[in-house]
Amino acid sequence: MNMMALESDGELLLIDCGLMFPEPAMLGVDLVLPDVSWLSARTEDIRAVLLTHGHEDHIGALPFVLQTLGNPPVYGSALTLGLLSSRLREHDLERSARLHTVKPRQRVDLGPFAVEFFRAAHSIADGLGLAIRTPAGLVVHTGDFKLDPTPVDGERTDLARLAAYGEEGVLLLLSDSTNVENEGVTLSERTVGEAFAEIIPRCRGRVMVAAFASNIHRLQQAIDAGVAAGRKIALNGRSL
Repeated sequence: MNMMALESDGELLLIDCGLMFPEPAMLGVDLVLPDVSWLSARTEDIRAVLLTHGHEDHIGALPFVLQTLGNPPVYGSALTLGLLSSRLREHDLERSARLHTVKPRQRVDLGPFAVEFFRAAHSIADGLGLAIRTPAGLVVHTGDFKLDPTPVDGERTDLARLAAYGEEGVLLLLSDSTNVENEGVTLSERTVGEAFAEIIPRCRGRVMVAAFASNIHRLQQAIDAGVAAGRKIALNGRSL
């Protein structure tokens, strides 16, 4: 799960609020939620919750703890808040939640925190990174990101802004490190679409494609390849 708090001048800024699915040995446990007991005693100090993207390990706990946190304003991209809204609806919290949609390179002042959002390409669309200026210095939180030179939607990680932050001087970098121990580079998501376009026309029977429901780009590429091959498309799965 992912959740952290930054504190400056006695005020708190929360980043992400995810859940974790239980390990096999955790019998009888459906979900693992972050411990917010310390935050529940300081709800008046919480300025906002910033969401980097819409994966469950970054937004999934919010419907369970939003009221405990004092219902602070929540900032995120359009897709991220759209996914969150559907979960809040299940808890009858959609109307009371204070959701604010932001775009890349938009700036928001939250008490002692001046936040700038920047594009961070990821396996889910509409991901964001955070540049947070505090009285102590600049904090950069990358969110989950991928350096994909040819993303399906054309939205690359904003290296220009990252370079500008480096020139400005960064006090603290909080960086995604998935696969950092592996050598080489990660293939572009577009290569998956190219494989679909090559394989699906050669198949005679049904073609099954398994994917996370949040991986919209992969689903779209599979659908495009199926349509181009004259196939009928059927979606199956609760979250789809």
